[in-house]
Amino acid sequence: MSDLLANRVAQATFISWAIAQVLKVLIELLWRHKLNLRLLTSAGGMPSSHSASVCALATAVAIQAGTGSTLFVVSLLFAIIVMYDAAGVRRAASIQARILNQIIDELFQGHPISETRLRELIGHTPIEVVAGAALGVAGSWWWMTKP
Repeated sequence: MSDLLANRVAQATFISWAIAQVLKVLIELLWRHKLNLRLLTSAGGMPSSHSASVCALATAVAIQAGTGSTLFVVSLLFAIIVMYDAAGVRRAASIQARILNQIIDELFQGHPISETRLRELIGHTPIEVVAGAALGVAGSWWWMTKP
């Protein structure tokens, strides 16, 4: 466990993820004037912590192992897949959940068929993914190149 905690690539990845999660709360506070601490552990929102994490990982691996390394290629492809999923598949699921919740609200007004609503904030807009990616690259670059 101490090896993992001392690993600079892991540190860069986790620091970028944590910064993204904290920024979600701060951005929500600034934009909507609501303190929502649940955003610290939730998926979705601005910036994408998934994108921040995988881009931080790929950047840290590039700095440490080089862009010609197999490990960099693996981490880069992993980052692309995660970001595609966040902005594509999970975003579509968010939209479907919002529509289904609206249908249930309108069709069964006063006669709920379920107490449980679908989670609507599980995906990301492209700008949230790009912002997370930029945060991950910058955070990882800063962490990996500091003395």
